[in-house]
Amino acid sequence: MTQRLARVCTTYLRQQRQSIKHADNRLTPTVWTCGLKGFGTSPKSSDGDGDGPEAPAPPGPAFSDLSRGSSLFGRRRSLSPLERVSQLLPQDSLSKEVWELREAETEEQSQKGPVTGEDHSDVQSPRDVGDVDAQDALIQGEETQEQSRRTGAMERMMCFGEALLAEYRRNRRLQFRKMFQLQEGMKLQSNWGVIPHQDIAGRPAGTVLRTSLGLPMLLRRPSLEEFTLFMRRGPAIAYPKDASAMLMMMDVSEGDSVLESGSGSGAMSLFLSRAVGSRGSVLSVEVREDHHKRSVLNYQRWRSTWKLRRGEDWLDNVHFHHGDLINSAPLLAGQSFNSVALDMVSPHLALPAVVPHLHNGAICAVYLANVTQIIDLLEGLRCSSLPLVCERIIEVQYRDWLLGPSLKKDGTFNQRRPMSEENVDSEEDVSTDEEKEELTSSKQAPFGSVPYIARPHPEQLGHTAFLVKLRKILK
Repeated sequence: MTQRLARVCTTYLRQQRQSIKHADNRLTPTVWTCGLKGFGTSPKSSDGDGDGPEAPAPPGPAFSDLSRGSSLFGRRRSLSPLERVSQLLPQDSLSKEVWELREAETEEQSQKGPVTGEDHSDVQSPRDVGDVDAQDALIQGEETQEQSRRTGAMERMMCFGEALLAEYRRNRRLQFRKMFQLQEGMKLQSNWGVIPHQDIAGRPAGTVLRTSLGLPMLLRRPSLEEFTLFMRRGPAIAYPKDASAMLMMMDVSEGDSVLESGSGSGAMSLFLSRAVGSRGSVLSVEVREDHHKRSVLNYQRWRSTWKLRRGEDWLDNVHFHHGDLINSAPLLAGQSFNSVALDMVSPHLALPAVVPHLHNGAICAVYLANVTQIIDLLEGLRCSSLPLVCERIIEVQYRDWLLGPSLKKDGTFNQRRPMSEENVDSEEDVSTDEEKEELTSSKQAPFGSVPYIARPHPEQLGHTAFLVKLRKILK
């Protein structure tokens, strides 16, 4: 409420200053005094002798002497925003909370002692002017901060160093897609033309630029899913469709501690990093050194481009370790995990070292490429005494579809034909070529008059992996 009253005070102060600045020099002192009374100055006339008629007292509790200036043009105590606003508004409209706050400020000032100072005739104290300007600056700063909170952070322009994604589509088909790093002096090369990186820097994301061949190229920032698909990789990555299913299967939430075996290219590590948040942690173990280095490089690359994009650091909550999980008892000593994600050739060999550090009732999600690995896993569970049960074995499949308006060979829209064939024949006889063009043009086609065609996409994603859900229980 104080901020709202402060805005009203600021608006009124500006209006009064403009009216005083453009006022005629023949304005009487009495009018000048009335204009200043709204700012909490003395209720007496401008001559300061006290013989003039006093202004009628406003209804409600009386103002303290400390809340008013000592004289019209003399030195006075700077008023707080609450005092300035409360004196501008009708006293009946002030709430009980405002009166309590004002009385508290009055008691505070009375404990400090009365304000003393020499009066100066016809000159206002520079300190008073500075106080008013400081109060206005403070109020404007609060308004700016509140507006920025409402509108959110400003969008950052694309800059050198961050990873971008270029796309070209023709006839509703994706013809070209490439992720690249924006660097000074470089060019985006493709069969559809060239775009200098200098022309891309400084533009907002989602900009469409023409290549050297005149074709439109969409330039934007990649999502985390797209980054994992187009980043440099060593082994095969955990595809986003499988990674999202594993996150839901393990029920990963913010603050969890997760163990990952098989860092690979770092795709699953990035998804886990975002899922556990700032209060969680991920321990990623990789047995091969080249895969370990690749996962660390991809993770650092995403962190650097995120900082350029958002102006803040990506969470540094993934700890990469080069070693074999089967013989990593010293590494896991004293640690416990809310869930485990295994992407290994023989996961059943690592389960005896992992299960003791898994919470009771928690999930161990296993990423396997073929059915023979699943058979070996289940056979290993049967022959061991591990407190694990297999709940699900699934394969995640996506099916893309093409959906678009029906077009003729010349690029115009087809029109829905009426049910009666006689009407169709009569319309074709009567209508001229100009009328046909108007019906098939995109501007004249009304809503619901264009048929649509839907069919599966000719390029479907094949098999990627099987997901096995294991749960730890108490036998």
